[in-house]
Amino acid sequence: MNILILSRGPELYSTRSLFFAAQKRGHYVRILDYTECSITIEAGQPMVWFRDQALVNIDAIIPRIGSSATFFGTAIIRQFEEMGVFSLTPSVALTRSRDKLQSLQLMAMAGVDFPKTVFSNLTYDASEIIHQIGGPPLVVKLLNGTHGMGVILAKDQNTAEAVIESFYKTKNRVILQEFIEEAGGEDLRAFVINGKIIACMKRRAKPGEFRSNLHRGGSSIIVKPDNEEIDTALKATAVMGLHVAGVDMLQSKRGPLVLEVNASPGLEGIETTTGVDIANQIIEFIEAEVAAKEKI
Repeated sequence: MNILILSRGPELYSTRSLFFAAQKRGHYVRILDYTECSITIEAGQPMVWFRDQALVNIDAIIPRIGSSATFFGTAIIRQFEEMGVFSLTPSVALTRSRDKLQSLQLMAMAGVDFPKTVFSNLTYDASEIIHQIGGPPLVVKLLNGTHGMGVILAKDQNTAEAVIESFYKTKNRVILQEFIEEAGGEDLRAFVINGKIIACMKRRAKPGEFRSNLHRGGSSIIVKPDNEEIDTALKATAVMGLHVAGVDMLQSKRGPLVLEVNASPGLEGIETTTGVDIANQIIEFIEAEVAAKEKI
């Protein structure tokens, strides 16, 4: 197969793992910076260019689109889809999963549980919004935040009001979520490929921190999810329309609660923790999808 990995970071662990896995399985694979691509939009003749090179005879793309480039990256994926190229991450699924509000609304309609969330335009009355969430402690999240950035734990009313008002004054949209104290600074990351969880780890925040992101000093151990956690992760992935996803969940008194469905999950932490060759399984999945498509 002729595979393109759309990534701005050829040196990143995930990009390199996918590149070498594809090479090892005998495919012709290239890493291209999607921000240097352009598209020709013409009825019946869609085209994607990398600089001055027309990208033709492509079998599959593996998008590794950064959150700050979601709009442009989605346009590039959509153009490849118009050309009949298989995308590991469908354009519609990327848009859904990157929109925090839409993803939560879709999961709510599908019966997927997550921490109670409030979003409001009441910029003048932070106390009313805090009342709607049930009061502090609560978590304030930037709508466009990633990797734990723009996530603040407000333990009391005064702190919560000050944080919300500060964000609003700088014209930043936020959501409020209930704080799940019993999670104890831990969460689960389940890695899903084609409707199956192939690896799962528990992440623990470093002392004094409630965010469990590994790049913020958290630690991780391999775990086996229970049936309810499996069902929740698979349902959340299906709601987003993703073939591959990293689903982050909290373990609460009322069962697993989804924090995020990541459309471009990193491989380093979970491959290192679990020992599962996820990159190879992703390439195997692409092979099967392209082969099935060719039979139609």
